[in-house]
Amino acid sequence: MPQLPPQVRDLALLLARLVAGIVFIAHGMQKFVQWGISGTADSFAGMGIPAPQLSAWVAALIETVGGIALLLGIALPVAGVLLALNMLGALVLVHLDQGFFSSGGGYEYTLVLAVIALALGFNGGRYALDRALSSSGSRAGGERTGESVGV
Repeated sequence: MPQLPPQVRDLALLLARLVAGIVFIAHGMQKFVQWGISGTADSFAGMGIPAPQLSAWVAALIETVGGIALLLGIALPVAGVLLALNMLGALVLVHLDQGFFSSGGGYEYTLVLAVIALALGFNGGRYALDRALSSSGSRAGGERTGESVGV
């Protein structure tokens, strides 16, 4: 099968990071601004989420900061893992017993967001700050080529 040019792949990854980042930021900011942390905590308590006040803060921060990280392409592995864990928590604690489809409150949407965050966290493409920062570090270090080297 013919391969697309790397630029096309990297543009697709950039688009995916931008869209996913905006979605996560919107959900995080909704918890801060629209509902407020106390309203989010009350909602979490009603859903049986443990430590609802702390959980509200953690979810709002991870979604907002993690979304920004996806958008910029910085700290992608950390952001991807944290966002995925956040979504898996929502899946297990809230959505799992509602069935699969999100139209009925199921876990479909949270599962997709978890997998997207994880995939983008480990493959953000060329147009990510992580890549630019590691490239400048490679040039400054002289001998680094971007390949893993055992120490």
